[in-house]
Amino acid sequence: MTRESGREPLRAVRIDKWLWAARFFKTRSIAVEAIAGGKITINGDRPKPAREVKVGDELWLRLGPYEHTVMVRAVSEARGPASQAALLYEETPESKAARERHAWTLKHAAPVMDPGEGRPTKKDRRDLERSRGW
Repeated sequence: MTRESGREPLRAVRIDKWLWAARFFKTRSIAVEAIAGGKITINGDRPKPAREVKVGDELWLRLGPYEHTVMVRAVSEARGPASQAALLYEETPESKAARERHAWTLKHAAPVMDPGEGRPTKKDRRDLERSRGW
């Protein structure tokens, strides 16, 4: 990717801009919140939003219940189509396997529901009416 002024290739770009351009976050402000919340690390260190990321850096991201470990393959300040954004990083095979295992576990886990929670059954409603004297 190149800059508009001077056409020199980018060597590094702010982490918040890169996360936005790579389509991990919909807006830069959401990316900044994730960085400040400790959900992103660069080479094992907690960055600030202005920290620069360069090719070869390893990023760890926590997005919802999933954790990603990606290697930076290219840098860009501009947000493009998803096909172009996918070229900016490569997820490690270990990360991809762990994420798929976690997704399977979440999908096949029994739903958590308290028996006293939710809409009362027909029997519960009748008992309630009897107790109120209706």
